[in-house]
Amino acid sequence: MVAKVPDNYVYLDYAATAPLIEEAAQAMAPYMQPGRANIAYGGNANSLHVPGRAAFAALEDARRRIARSLGAQRPDELIFTSGATEADNAALFGLANAAVAARRRAGAGDFTPHVVVSAIEHDAVLAPAKRLEQQGFRVTRVAPNRAGFITPEALAAVLDANTVLVSVMTANSELGSIQPVAELAKVAHAAGVLFHTDATQALGKTPVDVRTWGCDAASFSAHKVGGPKGIGALYVKARTPFDAYLLGGGQEAGRRSGTQNVAGAAGFAAAVEAAQANQPAETQRLAALRDKLYAALAATPGVHPTVDVAPGSTEYLPNIVHVLVDALESETLILRFDMRGFGVSGGSACSSHSLEPSHVLRAVGIGDDAAHGALRISMGRYTTEADIDNFIAAVGPVLDWE
Repeated sequence: MVAKVPDNYVYLDYAATAPLIEEAAQAMAPYMQPGRANIAYGGNANSLHVPGRAAFAALEDARRRIARSLGAQRPDELIFTSGATEADNAALFGLANAAVAARRRAGAGDFTPHVVVSAIEHDAVLAPAKRLEQQGFRVTRVAPNRAGFITPEALAAVLDANTVLVSVMTANSELGSIQPVAELAKVAHAAGVLFHTDATQALGKTPVDVRTWGCDAASFSAHKVGGPKGIGALYVKARTPFDAYLLGGGQEAGRRSGTQNVAGAAGFAAAVEAAQANQPAETQRLAALRDKLYAALAATPGVHPTVDVAPGSTEYLPNIVHVLVDALESETLILRFDMRGFGVSGGSACSSHSLEPSHVLRAVGIGDDAAHGALRISMGRYTTEADIDNFIAAVGPVLDWE
């Protein structure tokens, strides 16, 4: 039996996933028709018959719309994936291996290739980096400053003649720090190095334009902006060396095999367009809620903002609040708030079952004892000021619970 969430439950975990928005649901509705009616919309986009051609046309329409929304120069720079995890894996393996092969063809000979990632990346980047290390690459994990930022100077200091790829996320899912990706990309390119960014958390919360950033590749996921789960995209700039990571039937122009999720692509396109169109207004609205919540929590004994986010700051995502709570562990806080009707988290949902303190907090110098009390509140399209007021009212009872 499926558990039912109470109608008055206040969801404050948008950084983990956003609720499906109306625009995405409407875009996917035709593809959800069962039986014979589904033939009109649910064909395989790689088949030559009429249903297949209709599905292909819908897939390419979604690709054009998403590429345009992200600032890509050409639709074929967008590769559909199963989500940001696959996109990140494909980027690290596909770009790093292709760059090494290109250098060797150019006469570089035998060398130990070097990859640089930030120490505060999502595990979808850190784990592939570790695999590359096991395969003979040298990997540097560049540390952020205490505020959660990778500076251009810090990146420049670790690059060398053998560096083939840099990957630094656009915005951190725990601290909310927005990295200077355009400046970091310039540093990488000045050294002749490819630059990838995981932009999953940034979309819809801060301006996103891959051409302005100057990146060679960028990862995205639909469900972070109210699209369906199970679909994402990897932007790869035209003429960037790239080796296919997922092999098989040669779909996505040979860059990502597997039958495409046409329904998901339609929902993804609708969600991205809505996110980009609403971003300026939503950034302002959510930042006001963020600032109100930070002020209330900072005034609560035993609660400490993890980073110093000034009111109105555009250096941090407008929808994430992260604090450290004395004498209580994240799991306890999450369960207590849940019992009172509030859904929050301790950090990345992908590591929510781990007892280890967040690697992000460790990277910015937070000790393990303090990191065990991490609490993340993240907001989105359906978060109201009343939701935040009610959450603030619940903080005292949760912390004083005996």
